[in-house]
Amino acid sequence: MVDISKKSIVSNPLSVFLVQFLLILGFAQSNNLFAQQDSLQVLPAPKDSISQVHPNYKMLRGIFAAQSALYLGSIYGLSKSWYKNKLTHFTIKDDTGEWLQMDKMGHVYTSYQIARHTAAIYKKTGISKRQMLVYGAISGIIFQTPIEILDGFSPDYGFSPGDMIANITGSALYLGQVALWDEVRIQPKYSFHYTSLSKVRPELLGSNRYESWLKDYNGQTYWLSASPKSFFRGSNWPAWLCFSVGYGIHDMVSAERNKSIEMGYRPYRQYYLSLDIDLTKIKSKSKFVRTIGFLANSLKIPAPALVFSKKGIDFKPFYF
Repeated sequence: MVDISKKSIVSNPLSVFLVQFLLILGFAQSNNLFAQQDSLQVLPAPKDSISQVHPNYKMLRGIFAAQSALYLGSIYGLSKSWYKNKLTHFTIKDDTGEWLQMDKMGHVYTSYQIARHTAAIYKKTGISKRQMLVYGAISGIIFQTPIEILDGFSPDYGFSPGDMIANITGSALYLGQVALWDEVRIQPKYSFHYTSLSKVRPELLGSNRYESWLKDYNGQTYWLSASPKSFFRGSNWPAWLCFSVGYGIHDMVSAERNKSIEMGYRPYRQYYLSLDIDLTKIKSKSKFVRTIGFLANSLKIPAPALVFSKKGIDFKPFYF
């Protein structure tokens, strides 16, 4: 069995969220980065004069430098710690059937969040909407592309076209919404709960609670949240209250479904319907509170949920 710990960590969204939190929090506090919500209206310039805003090139160069240092440092760390075996010739591996595509959902989510957070930083520099979108979208793809290339030269993995498609999809999901609506209306989110399946394969799904959080796809759920208010402006629906649809899996104790079945498990997909809160729509005068809301909006809040699967319909009074 190939060790998938590297894959799990790279596509695990909460680890990306925590890194983003540490990097962005200080910058946001000093620069009032997240003054309002997930839209282009953070810049104070009126729309008809945005072309006259002169970019802050000093800040822009600083962001480029910090992003490049983080980027190069991450690649160096990966090459030294996660790729234990010597890199060989480039190979391609089609792994789209593994984990019932939950790992691909992780790639979509991670790429989206990188694009979203990076674009928010670049927006503060005063560059144009098009530049902000391009820089954010490219960052979401570029950050993960070297990982896929290193996979291609690794004897343990292989380059995954499915991963690359998922990376591009995540960035496009952000770029497309802001380009079309001038704001994000559909929010990809994430939640996690611990399962007992990690005890079955601790070397694969985690030997402790921290490792399980990184490796156990059975406990991960990926969501798309949206408020009806975003699409029906004249309605009385609260802008912060969202409906959320989710996707998860269960009984996967191996990357391959057939191997899980051989071990006595019957893997299946689960779909969820729940309520959620858009934390960026909750107004506050505090820059710190707005920053926390922007970052925490990457996560789905615990709430009641309907569960649909091959076992029928179930109700969870409190699901995360």
